[in-house]
Amino acid sequence: MELNFKEFGQGDPVIILHGLFGTLDNWQTIAKQLANNYTVYIVDQRNHGRSPHDDDFSYSVMAEDLQQFMESKWIYEAHIIGHSMGGKTAMEFALNYPDMVDKLVIVDIAPKAYEGGHQAIFDALFSVDLSTLTNRKEADELLAKTIDDYGVRQFLLKNLTRTKEGSYQWKMNLPVIYKHYQNILASLSTEETFEKETLFIKGEKSKYIQEADKVTIERYFPKATIRIVEGSGHWVHAEKPKELLHLVQDYFG
Repeated sequence: MELNFKEFGQGDPVIILHGLFGTLDNWQTIAKQLANNYTVYIVDQRNHGRSPHDDDFSYSVMAEDLQQFMESKWIYEAHIIGHSMGGKTAMEFALNYPDMVDKLVIVDIAPKAYEGGHQAIFDALFSVDLSTLTNRKEADELLAKTIDDYGVRQFLLKNLTRTKEGSYQWKMNLPVIYKHYQNILASLSTEETFEKETLFIKGEKSKYIQEADKVTIERYFPKATIRIVEGSGHWVHAEKPKELLHLVQDYFG
């Protein structure tokens, strides 16, 4: 699977993986900052953005996608950054291909199973009749019936794109993402450990990483360090980009 990507800068490689419903563009601002010192690749994971759609959707196959992406670019070791779903992909990758990871950064996600919390978003997205849509404002109004948060709606609407015929479609493979949603909530599929340094970044206001999760984190990543970004929720890279960037740059050295 040839993943869609953008590349910035020169230097040692850094690869960034977005979260559920996201695209590589969510991390473009951070990527351009890191590109002052690194070659940075932001990647659309399968069934997201402009990457191929496929009925197989799990962390094991997304880790394989990353391994194939790196080999296709002649990259045999890189710093890996992953947020939320992308963080779990990055963890799975590090545990399965440890020699291909230099330093690992996991943003606001733990290596555990989660309860679902996206049903309202799925319902809202499925409620949009793309065949009758004439502009993006209409789509926003439809989503607003069930999603009050303007920022969340704008994040989701980044997935809306026009076809060559002028109609609208979702970039993401919404039916397959919904079908395999339990795979995204699941814990890691391996019992390996990653023996290199790992930085976990938690948003202070986010509940994705709890105090009790430290045991699980250290089970898989015994050399893990957890840093908290004050005032941030789950979307650390959007809410506190300077603070996140400082932590990442300091960790990379």
